[in-house]
Amino acid sequence: MIRSVHSAGITGLGISLPPRVLSNQDIEKIVSTSDEWIRTRTGISERRILEEGQFTSDLATEAAERALRSAGVEPAQVDLVIVATATSDAVFPATASIVQHRLGALNAGAFDISAACSGLMYGLATGAQFVQSGTFETVLVIGAEAMSRILDWSDRSTCILFGDGASAAVIQRAPAGHGFLSFSLGSDGSGANLLFLEPCDCAGLATDDHAVVNRSAIRMNGSEVFRFAVKIMVDAAHTALKKAGLGMEDVDLFVPHQANIRILDAATRRMGIDSQRTFSNVDRYGNTSAASIGIALAEAAAGGHLKQGDLALLVGFGAGLSWGSAVLRWHMIGEPILSDAPPPRNQ
Repeated sequence: MIRSVHSAGITGLGISLPPRVLSNQDIEKIVSTSDEWIRTRTGISERRILEEGQFTSDLATEAAERALRSAGVEPAQVDLVIVATATSDAVFPATASIVQHRLGALNAGAFDISAACSGLMYGLATGAQFVQSGTFETVLVIGAEAMSRILDWSDRSTCILFGDGASAAVIQRAPAGHGFLSFSLGSDGSGANLLFLEPCDCAGLATDDHAVVNRSAIRMNGSEVFRFAVKIMVDAAHTALKKAGLGMEDVDLFVPHQANIRILDAATRRMGIDSQRTFSNVDRYGNTSAASIGIALAEAAAGGHLKQGDLALLVGFGAGLSWGSAVLRWHMIGEPILSDAPPPRNQ
């Protein structure tokens, strides 16, 4: 058994979001729904959608480039590239290999992780172990999704929920007592049929007045996934905190997977965490699957919601059914890079 000899934390963050905004009013023209119906049930007002000819690897590469600049790391210093995605460019090669080549990270290994919306948590846990054990010094973990490519745009129960985007984190050594203090990962395959990708002849998002036909699409039992999500977020949060020897009262900022505002509200009530200690951006981006926690974490840090030494609690859940949580003592010297413009700061 390899024991941890170093602390590992996030030293750089970057995100990438497609410029195309798909509002609830736009969706009203695609499927039978309304802005009010969507907002009251999900909290989502808009989401970002890739243009034709763009792929998951495009978002992943841009987010990774920004994360490396945020950390002050050159591509040649990267030892490993991990991409968490449910929408890889192809079955193989790994999207991580494509990103590694585009970055010029010639000294890095690369592989993908498939854990759906829990993917970034699995990626962070995996990457941190390599740094904690001393095997590698610099690991790049990316969560990237092109969810719009696997939606049935005639199914209003799912097509309103998801958006495209990517987030990336550079993991390196951290001072003792900082960085990742604990992880908890889990899976319950008995719920695999509650959220899955099904081959189908279903409606695609219209582009340039031509219908795109998807070869597969997300199918979800919404009520069962809701019940699972609320329970597992609470359980996973408590498990990670217990492993770190901490309690819910110690948490400065809760950064959950951005799936649905009703899920987040129900979970935070049970956890006893108020809105002032919870970060959410689901209204602007929808559910970006493996990218969502990283996007939220980067925006929270850029907006001044995380200070040096603050305790962050991260929790994700998704298909599998799967879940993951982490406790992180914040120690990031640089600024997250959200775009090529300077990141915003709270006034």
